[in-house]
Amino acid sequence: MSLLTIESLTKAYPGVIANRDVSLEIRVGEIHALLGENGAGKSTLVKAIYGLVKPDSGKMFLNGSSFAPPDPRAARAAGVAMVFQHFSLFDALTVAENISLGLENPPPQSEVAASVRRVSEQYGLPLDPDRTVGDLSAGERQRVEIIRCLLQDPKLLIMDEPTSVLTPQEVGILFETLRKLRSEGTSILYISHKLEEIRALCDVATVLRLGQVVGTCDPRLTSARDMAELMVGSALHVPQKTDKPLGQVTLSVKGLTAPAPHQFGTPLKNISFDVQVGEVLGIGGVAGNGQDELVAALSGEMKVAPHMVTLFGKPIGNLNPNARRALGLCAAPEERNGHAAAPDMSLIENALLTGATRKHLTHRGFLQWDKARDFAEAIITAFDVRAPSATSAARSLSGGNLQKFVIGREIMQAPDVLVINQPTWGVDASAAASIRQAILNLATEGAAVIVISQDLDELMEISDKFAALNDGRLSQLRPAAGLTIEDIGLMLGGAHDMEVAHVDA
Repeated sequence: MSLLTIESLTKAYPGVIANRDVSLEIRVGEIHALLGENGAGKSTLVKAIYGLVKPDSGKMFLNGSSFAPPDPRAARAAGVAMVFQHFSLFDALTVAENISLGLENPPPQSEVAASVRRVSEQYGLPLDPDRTVGDLSAGERQRVEIIRCLLQDPKLLIMDEPTSVLTPQEVGILFETLRKLRSEGTSILYISHKLEEIRALCDVATVLRLGQVVGTCDPRLTSARDMAELMVGSALHVPQKTDKPLGQVTLSVKGLTAPAPHQFGTPLKNISFDVQVGEVLGIGGVAGNGQDELVAALSGEMKVAPHMVTLFGKPIGNLNPNARRALGLCAAPEERNGHAAAPDMSLIENALLTGATRKHLTHRGFLQWDKARDFAEAIITAFDVRAPSATSAARSLSGGNLQKFVIGREIMQAPDVLVINQPTWGVDASAAASIRQAILNLATEGAAVIVISQDLDELMEISDKFAALNDGRLSQLRPAAGLTIEDIGLMLGGAHDMEVAHVDA
């Protein structure tokens, strides 16, 4: 039985057709995957379903009746709920208070708290309604969003990249919840670039390419590679790692200790490591264990004692980001919109923001706009950034395309040291492979690269050495080759010297 039917939906923006004649059907009690490259039109399609954009043409039907929500409130009233990739929560408020803000006519707080406890127990999503959101892990924050949706008793639940910030254990809990919802008749539209998850969870997959439906498949019977190649329309490139001798120590961190930068941050505790010329150091960890703070301390956004961070033997712990860039250290933080990029600025301006020093985009105090434009266009070409032009605002790009631009901007400055947090967050399989290859190429050319990621498969694919960050502490570095899931699990859980030594034995 059909729940949602979309017929010939089209939506165009200046310079690009986001959806072209898209048709699909989601049945009652079905987990339906929506796949496609960054910029393929997935976000536009779900925004149309959720009432955030109005299609130019085409029709939608919900339970057989015409469905054209003018806004999200109307979509929710009709039974459509959505969990966005970027959480919309207030850190200083409690779980119950945040959930109340998302309800049309919230009951008293005591009733909301009771409902949260009931639903969290019913669906296996443990959550204390009285906890402050700022104290929650990324996985717990996602539970807040999901429970807020479930309290609206949705017929269709849309989930956008729901596992991008979850541990493997939290992914398992989420999948159990979604399967329970399916068994109760709720339909789920599931967007993810993690194709093995799609194969494990979803009943059917619709694939978009350049705004058009190019195929539908049963993911349980289709390989991840076949789905990826259907998305991109060509053979999938597999990153090639080359054996290379490592050179001198480039970046040295000794006893790095720093207080939490804000109330909900994580203090860094006696972190020490070295990275050599040509080496990729992978640092894994569950979100909220000090990743942002470590990037800030290495990039210069957070200053520390000079001797705690040295570059080619020169103390740089007290230098700002521009001074560190001039010496050869570039960085790309996790949050792309608002941190790595200024949303309302053009790609030219965003290229200028971090590239001015190393790409010589200023002269005697004046901005060299032609050179900045050339730099931005070179990034767009080299990293296949889907944007109408270099003058496009950063916020107009899909999340994955902005990620490609940000990573490309730093790599194309040819740094001696590159620090990246979540390099392939939210990008499709083809773009992820390209970014990983670019990282490997940079290391082959002599750079030292630190990759911080929650994607363990990614880290094992590109890293020479691996360490885990837990509660602001870093485990001992270990060769990535030969590490088992059990080894990594111990390290991620905070088992540093004693337990790791036991594993080695």
